Amino acid sequence: MWLEIARRQASTSMISGTGSLIHRFAVRPLVAMLVATTSQIALAQELPKNFVLHEEPKAIAAINFSDVQGKLRSLADLQGKVILLNIWATWCVPCRREMPALDRLQVAMGGSDFEVVPVSVDRGGIDSVRKFYAEIGIRNLAMYVDASGNTVRQLRAAGLPMTLLVDRGGYEIGRIIGAAEWDTPQMAEQLRAKF
Repeated sequence: MWLEIARRQASTSMISGTGSLIHRFAVRPLVAMLVATTSQIALAQELPKNFVLHEEPKAIAAINFSDVQGKLRSLADLQGKVILLNIWATWCVPCRREMPALDRLQVAMGGSDFEVVPVSVDRGGIDSVRKFYAEIGIRNLAMYVDASGNTVRQLRAAGLPMTLLVDRGGYEIGRIIGAAEWDTPQMAEQLRAKF
């Protein structure tokens, strides 16, 4: 739209040979600026508004959760890779909608440098998670659970889902409260920039 307006203004300013100068020195830079600004706004709109990257890494409370075998685990077990720590529950509607995107993100980016770590706070334990994964076809995410709910308190979760971006050293570098579309190209680009 802005490009079309600028073109119209350029064509109406072609009076007695000065139009080409006006077009070169006034309209072209305006068009370039508008195109650049529009592109930046479009990219910003595609990232969730609630995705907050911290200026400085923040220490994280020492949380514990159990894996599918019942073994007690912590974030320290996963140091050395970038972690997307997702706190969720099977009864949380936004969490349920978000899980397939997290599963696809794990497929696209998971490996020795990055892992999605979903920690359920369901009181029903690992069986609730196992049933939910089977119902909606989650195949690539590990199963972790904190049936005590201590994780929610320790991380000061204002709601579910809550997702923390954790650097290789175990520090929080970003946070989202609420669901996100984790498998978009823009989100993947933002996450890759953190490795």
